[in-house]
Amino acid sequence: MERAGEALTGGDRGPFGPLVTVEWLAHRSGAPGLVVLDASVGAHRGASRRIPGARIFDIDGALSDHSDPLPHTMPAADRFTDEMRSLGLDDDGTVVVYDAAGIYSSARAWWMLQSMGFDRVAVLDGGLPAWEAAGLPVESGRPAPAPRPGTFTARPRPGWIVGGDAVAAALVDPASAVLDARSRDRFSGTAPEPRPGLRGGHMPGAVNLPFGEVQREGLMRRAAELTGMFAGLVADREKLIFSCGSGVTACVLALAARLAGYRDLAVYDGSWSEWGLPSDRPVVTGR
Repeated sequence: MERAGEALTGGDRGPFGPLVTVEWLAHRSGAPGLVVLDASVGAHRGASRRIPGARIFDIDGALSDHSDPLPHTMPAADRFTDEMRSLGLDDDGTVVVYDAAGIYSSARAWWMLQSMGFDRVAVLDGGLPAWEAAGLPVESGRPAPAPRPGTFTARPRPGWIVGGDAVAAALVDPASAVLDARSRDRFSGTAPEPRPGLRGGHMPGAVNLPFGEVQREGLMRRAAELTGMFAGLVADREKLIFSCGSGVTACVLALAARLAGYRDLAVYDGSWSEWGLPSDRPVVTGR
């Protein structure tokens, strides 16, 4: 039997391009070395339906640093290593991540794994909704544990997850662009922030691209569409930093940018949960 990593790699929707289709995953279900991870968050966390054999990549739980007051903070490398080993992930393994909302928090898991030095990871295009729409089987109940601990070791990549100072520098750097994945009303400050105590508006100089706009009918837009979309927003700037409410949907934009051909990318881990706090960080309203 082929290992998952030896499968076809064509186009922007094959490993590690960075998407796979439900047909790709269904064809390789159970392949040696393939780990499927459910990265659902919020109301979808612990959903009653799951792709058979999937294990839980718990962004709301063990895969956030709860010693930090900000939500969804990236855990330390040793903690990340322990969690990935408990999920049975080997250094030479292959991972497909999905979530029950479609493409929402799965992109965060994809980015976290890459930021920790693991490249053999792809997002399931359309997530669980696309899997079910294709008539593919699901399971319920508690997920089975990994048959054995994995050999994964985190190797953090500097600059993939950044803080507020790096974002502040990018906002005045003509070669960089900061893209905000929140809704247009939140970006403009006309809608209240869902987290209490945060200021409304956006960073001066940031560009708004709501994460849903890089998708169509639950699937990521094609690479050519995304290339045009980003070019219209960032012109010739090649260093892109992504922000959102808490560092989750920022990763959907990172996924879209990767599909569009950009490579110098970073995610602002604190996102608006940090920048929007009362402080001397500048905030503006309007478009």
